[in-house]
Amino acid sequence: MIKKAIIPAAGFGTRFLPITKSQPKEMIPIVDTPVIQYVVEEAVAAGITDILMIIGKGKRAIEEHFDRSLFLEETLIEKQNFEMLEKIRRISDLANIHFVWQKEMNGLGDAVRYARYHVNNEPFAVLLGDTLVKSSQGPVTGQLIDVYNRFGGSVVALEEVKPEFISRYGVINGHRLEGAVWKADDWIEKPRVEEAPSNLAIASRYIFTPEIFGYLEKIPPGMNNEIQLTDAMRLMVKEHPMFGMVFDGKRYDIGNKFGFLKTNIIFGLEDEEIGEEFRTWLKGFINEL
Repeated sequence: MIKKAIIPAAGFGTRFLPITKSQPKEMIPIVDTPVIQYVVEEAVAAGITDILMIIGKGKRAIEEHFDRSLFLEETLIEKQNFEMLEKIRRISDLANIHFVWQKEMNGLGDAVRYARYHVNNEPFAVLLGDTLVKSSQGPVTGQLIDVYNRFGGSVVALEEVKPEFISRYGVINGHRLEGAVWKADDWIEKPRVEEAPSNLAIASRYIFTPEIFGYLEKIPPGMNNEIQLTDAMRLMVKEHPMFGMVFDGKRYDIGNKFGFLKTNIIFGLEDEEIGEEFRTWLKGFINEL
């Protein structure tokens, strides 16, 4: 059973300045819940019990969010707001959450390297802290774990993207094994449209066997002195079986303003408390345009 996960959350969030000058982008809310909490909840729903977050300078708010706030709890008790009290306490009880600081912003591959001793030579999940994925088939991380349990190799979530956007992503080069599962022969980082081996892009969720750490140590830094996770995956797939799974659902990237606004609208419409009222207002607003 895969019980450990890491959530890299150390980037600067420059596309969201000025708010990310003092607020981590992972703490930006979707309706009333920080993005990072949704990510943790996905991991927990997949059976993960132990999470290591890789954070950087200015990310202390993430630690505080998952810690208990006794003063806030006492205030809610005094006001007899027990529904909110339960909601707040649940956050700190989601999982065993640990934090480590990434000393320099040297890329996703470098962030993953920090987890080497935490995972204790066991397979583990990686969930990017600024991206949400939803599927009607259950948590995407849980689906990846099921594929790992069946085939015994590292697994990456995949999504179909339009050809004009393929150069933004890492892409699988491989063949369909069965159903939604692909066998990887290679991984190509941000290919040009005419050179892309497929339109299946890596979608922010991974299951890795511990061999990945050895390959992360072998690759040299690339642009901006960053250690690229895809470079390590390209070495690993030559010696270890790796797979991709096309998940049935949607990925919500809140790392940019347009994606953030779209995600808030979608989640707002689905919210039990405000969804209907919001839908009515939105229809009226659109009619007035």
